[in-house]
Amino acid sequence: MQNYLQLFADRVTYTVLGLAQGSPLASSVNVFVNDIIWVSLLLSVVVFGVAIVRSFITPQKVKKLVAGRTEGVGNVLAALLGIPTPFCSCSAVPLFIGFVESGVPLGITFSFLIASPLINEVAAAMLLAMFGWQIALIYILSGLVIAIVAGIIIGRLHLESEVEEFVWKCRMHDQADKPMTWRERIDFGISESKSITLTVLPYIVIGIAIGAIIHGYAPADFLVSFAGPGNPFAVPIAVLIGIPLYSNAAGMIPIMQVLTAKGMAMGTALAFMMSVIGLSLPEMIILRKVIKLKLILIFAGILFVAITMTGYLFNAILG
Repeated sequence: MQNYLQLFADRVTYTVLGLAQGSPLASSVNVFVNDIIWVSLLLSVVVFGVAIVRSFITPQKVKKLVAGRTEGVGNVLAALLGIPTPFCSCSAVPLFIGFVESGVPLGITFSFLIASPLINEVAAAMLLAMFGWQIALIYILSGLVIAIVAGIIIGRLHLESEVEEFVWKCRMHDQADKPMTWRERIDFGISESKSITLTVLPYIVIGIAIGAIIHGYAPADFLVSFAGPGNPFAVPIAVLIGIPLYSNAAGMIPIMQVLTAKGMAMGTALAFMMSVIGLSLPEMIILRKVIKLKLILIFAGILFVAITMTGYLFNAILG
């Protein structure tokens, strides 16, 4: 499949557009055409599969499953359930209130809140397309470990007093889950695949375009000196740079692909991506409505340390 896509990209670049082989512009265009088709196709298929799984896992079912669970087991279950459960910054507050109202411990709640945006099915699909299953698996497993460990730490710090008072008094009523037939699940999968793919497509186009420009024009020596394997501070610097940025995960993967091709260590690139999507500044601002500043800072600090350590670990593993 990829060989045919490469042939198509070559034809568009060198025959249709008549660009000179080896030029920076031709290199950028070739990468852009190849990646945009491959990623879009794979993304639509993976999102369809995830949507089928999501049809069985509603927020109401998640709360019922994690409520009453003990530390450890509850954190693992919450993190696993966070992967296929839809989450965005705007849903952070109602989800948090709903978990607290259901009696879910604070640490288990945070395991879910960390895993849901951090382990993104779109990002996993694009990592699979661009780097292979090993890197995609590393991304998923490292995100799970971060969510589980961070949730356990927050739970053991007994920070319930750092939750705003009104949250404990809220009474939210869930709608009853409606059973779905397999026909409805398939229709839901097709609808979600189309909707999500079209929604993130602009981010994919922008990300791949930026990545293609870097691929064709950015000098490799600059990136290697700044964030290459020889810089011991590359990982925390990358994480700090990623914290204030806000980007859809779909826009980060193509940039990550080119950064690694230019010399950035894979662990550093993974840490950068995780900081952008896991330490989202808008999410922190919205969560401030339900938790106090001290807990926000502890939450962000734990994630910073965990993501940085993950970057160093995978730099050591992957070389």
